[in-house]
Amino acid sequence: MLAAGALGLLFFATACAGGEGVSVNLDQTKPFVLGGVSALTEIARLTGPGAINDTVGVGVAGTDLGSMVNLDDTTYFLFGDTFGERDPDSIGGQGGNWRSNVVAWSTDADPTDGITFDGWAVDEFGLAAPIVEGDHDANDFGGEVTKIPTYGFAVDGSLYAFFMSVSHWGEPGAWDANYAALARSDDEGRSWHELAQPRWPGGSNTIQVATAHVDDPDGAQIYFWTIPAGRFGSVDLMRVADRREAVEDASAYQYYSGVGADGTPQWSGSAADAEHVVEGTIGELSVMFSTYLDRWVMTYSDAGNAYIREGITPWGSWGEPIELVSGKKFPGLYAPFLNPRYVTDGGRTIYFTLSLWGPYNVFWFSADLNRLATH
Repeated sequence: MLAAGALGLLFFATACAGGEGVSVNLDQTKPFVLGGVSALTEIARLTGPGAINDTVGVGVAGTDLGSMVNLDDTTYFLFGDTFGERDPDSIGGQGGNWRSNVVAWSTDADPTDGITFDGWAVDEFGLAAPIVEGDHDANDFGGEVTKIPTYGFAVDGSLYAFFMSVSHWGEPGAWDANYAALARSDDEGRSWHELAQPRWPGGSNTIQVATAHVDDPDGAQIYFWTIPAGRFGSVDLMRVADRREAVEDASAYQYYSGVGADGTPQWSGSAADAEHVVEGTIGELSVMFSTYLDRWVMTYSDAGNAYIREGITPWGSWGEPIELVSGKKFPGLYAPFLNPRYVTDGGRTIYFTLSLWGPYNVFWFSADLNRLATH
């Protein structure tokens, strides 16, 4: 493992802190300022054999993803398909004691040497337990293979996990979904239950999401940058009022449908009116506001490399993709997930989880943002 760079002053953003949102600046005339990234560093392995956390002791020998949700001073890590037993020569998601998803949490405030977990949601045997278990049907029979959490958020003291019900794993980067839905925890991640509503159909553009708490002209909102199943779709933008009764009301969600003549975003209650905010082949995305850049940043993978791009507003314009992590150097990479809590050096250094398919585990990386001089 490479050593982390020189320590910087820890900076904790308020976005995604469980209620305090980023104020949206509607000025779309600002220039792009992200010139590139540098000092990419693999800091630590978070899960599996040899990790800085004893995940094998809770039956987590292999897992992936690791999107993050902040509630008060605790960060929750949402993992996907998890295996308690794996042959040392295994590649990818396989093994015994399969659970569709698990969750760990941490109060570690120093990202420079990796993140240590404080605990896990566990079963009566002390093994990591699923948030909501999948049916584990066979892959080719049109049932439910698994349930995968794609991101989460916190509202009114409760945690929500946004997950997809996967019906079929196809070629690399391609899969089909039955639907997407929410699960809620009212006891700080110890137990969860699936909500009957809202649900989004499997063929929609709202199967995987990234979230942020945002204060826009209509008040406190949760924004969802959304993509379809797989890694080959474009990004839409959805919002809902930052209140439990709205989050659990399917009719309360609105979809970005363009910008009005006065420059304000337009929202529709119908997903059919949604306009893409980013075109491309976007997989497992993450979005946060960068105080260092005074811009939004989005990270994602495309079944090859991991990228970062900059947004003037949550709906754009969004800049051209900049390579964040090379798939040639880290084969099988996917799911670069950010958290505004984990930045240093005034926000210049970002930290993120990254999954690697070969070892099928989650790693902790950092990179520096290079800001262009502006006048």
